[in-house]
Amino acid sequence: MNISFKLLDVKRDEIPYDLLLLADPSKILIDEYINKGFCYLAFNGMEIVGQFVLIQSYTKTYEIVNISVKEEHQGKGIGKQLIEKAIDQARKLKGNIIEVGTANTSIYQLIFYQKCGFRIVGIDKDFFIRKYEEEIYENGIQCKDMIRLSKEL
Repeated sequence: MNISFKLLDVKRDEIPYDLLLLADPSKILIDEYINKGFCYLAFNGMEIVGQFVLIQSYTKTYEIVNISVKEEHQGKGIGKQLIEKAIDQARKLKGNIIEVGTANTSIYQLIFYQKCGFRIVGIDKDFFIRKYEEEIYENGIQCKDMIRLSKEL
């Protein structure tokens, strides 16, 4: 699949909440970080098929705070292309480390990130209990902890 990327201009372009909400059920949190960083949209022709949001979390450290692929396009290598683009952008911004976090229940995402070269570096206990008003369940398990992963650039 031939994917092209476009940087979203949050002041002018429509924010693709349908895609962002696939990875984060809180529109309030999305609105907080969408303006802090860079949102890249992935296109197959004229169709938006995925996105990621990259923010600077520390000096020379960037974090993918949201990444998703439309459900009907999952399993086609788009997620890997999104990760590669995020890594490329973090390098262009002079980053040394790129980070990502996912729920303790996100088994497939944990496998995916590790296949992309990320290593587990920590656990933010009760992250999803502190940050979200409603309980979140995935794979029949309550999301409680954030598994933190990073990759040196």
